[in-house]
Amino acid sequence: MIKNIYVAGPLFNAHERSYLEDIVFELEKNGYECFLPHRDQSGIDDSELEGTDMSDITKKKIFNNDLDALKEADIVVALITGQDIDSGTSAEIGYTYANGKPVIAISASERRYRNLFVEGMIINTVNDVNEIIPAIKKLTF
Repeated sequence: MIKNIYVAGPLFNAHERSYLEDIVFELEKNGYECFLPHRDQSGIDDSELEGTDMSDITKKKIFNNDLDALKEADIVVALITGQDIDSGTSAEIGYTYANGKPVIAISASERRYRNLFVEGMIINTVNDVNEIIPAIKKLTF
């Protein structure tokens, strides 16, 4: 049974973060527990996340929080918009696939190029937020 979902995607601007938050809102209102990396960093003060000059300790905390959440997740929902799949998102997809868990991707109908190796790890690609819940419900373990 799917309960925990890791939501992956690029975090480079307010639009990307907002779209990821919309995805999480839809999932959580349907009873799923979600980990959203830019929202759910435990043990890290907000001041540690300001700017691009994070300490090595903060970087390690973020890595460990993300890795722990990936380990606990039943599936990953990954936002794969943009010119190419984001490198961090690709790493999260690869880790999930290597651990035998499914990945559902959201393309928002705007993908131009696809890395075929990464795409091979994705079990299903949907076009928008409204298609996520039906795609999850089709998964059987």
